[in-house]
Amino acid sequence: MASGWFSTSKSEPARPPDVRYQVADNKPRDVYLQPSSTSGASATNYTSVDKTHSKTHLHSVSLFDVGILKDTLVPSLALHSGLAVIAYGAARYTQRVEAKDWLWPSGQVANAWWSAIGRRLAAGLTVSQAFNRLSWHERVMLTGVTLWGGRLFYRVARRSIERGKDDPRYDEVKKEEGFWNSALFKVFIPEAFFQMLISLPFTAPFRHEGAVMMGYHPHIQMAAVGLFSAGLALETIADYQLDQYKAEGGKGILREGVWSIVRNPNYLGDALVHISFIVMLYGSDMLAPIELLGPLANYGFLRFFGGDAEKEKHQERRYSASQPEKFAELEKFRADKNAFWPSVDELSNKWLWTVLGVGGLGIAVEQTLRTLH
Repeated sequence: MASGWFSTSKSEPARPPDVRYQVADNKPRDVYLQPSSTSGASATNYTSVDKTHSKTHLHSVSLFDVGILKDTLVPSLALHSGLAVIAYGAARYTQRVEAKDWLWPSGQVANAWWSAIGRRLAAGLTVSQAFNRLSWHERVMLTGVTLWGGRLFYRVARRSIERGKDDPRYDEVKKEEGFWNSALFKVFIPEAFFQMLISLPFTAPFRHEGAVMMGYHPHIQMAAVGLFSAGLALETIADYQLDQYKAEGGKGILREGVWSIVRNPNYLGDALVHISFIVMLYGSDMLAPIELLGPLANYGFLRFFGGDAEKEKHQERRYSASQPEKFAELEKFRADKNAFWPSVDELSNKWLWTVLGVGGLGIAVEQTLRTLH
């Protein structure tokens, strides 16, 4: 492939260096930041290396020293908070809290693209130059974020438009006295904070000038691609099977297909996707401890603040009040299947192996594309 999203121009390096220095012969050398070992409680370190002579010339620099608070956390929170204010305005005007759900995937994708491409365009680079600064693994990560967010945004938007009214989960909270006057700071801004943390693994790597994802550990990179592919497949299949079940007139609790693995396979898939970004960073020796907050915050939100916790509380209130038979089904489902992580018994579940097979297929596709580029 001579050009394109997964190719690099032969006339330009994949990522022009951002740092230059001079040595005794007064000839400028290009340098990049290469991860080096750490000791004690310090974060992952980066060492400036002479790409011409492969000699270390600068002292190790802690990742925290390059200003992750200034270059990533604060700008990300500002971006997500600004988008949250806009979403709050739209939600209050339309009386539909679900406007925040539209923002959940789209805001994170926007942050990733701004971090990887937008900032460089604003600095005066052309689109071609901005893309050519991305290494193969950075393009893989940005593509993965886009696929995850694009799929989720399409689903949220389509269901919202088809429903024509607010998500029933939010009907109760809107009845609270003064809800809209406090919703910005109780609902929208807290979610913006979660989004800032969750997006760390796929924003921070693009904002640390000179640090490039190079995939030093191929097998770990393959594992990351496999995790992402399996997670995205699990989310997609779960949503498709649920839609088909409802379209065919299903009235009970869906327990077939991937819904026979765990009670909330779509949320499990989402968690695997976000774990894959951390594994990708680890495979490039670029994982800093603070970036672990990304999948941890995502998991915490899915398990304890939103996601399956919110969904099952809503189901319990609704079914116990008006659908006793369905409530009994829900109770049995809870007794038989784990909410999030599969039990050992699921090793005999063909749908679990189907999802894992898709993960393997994802690895094969990525390896083929890398060979052809």
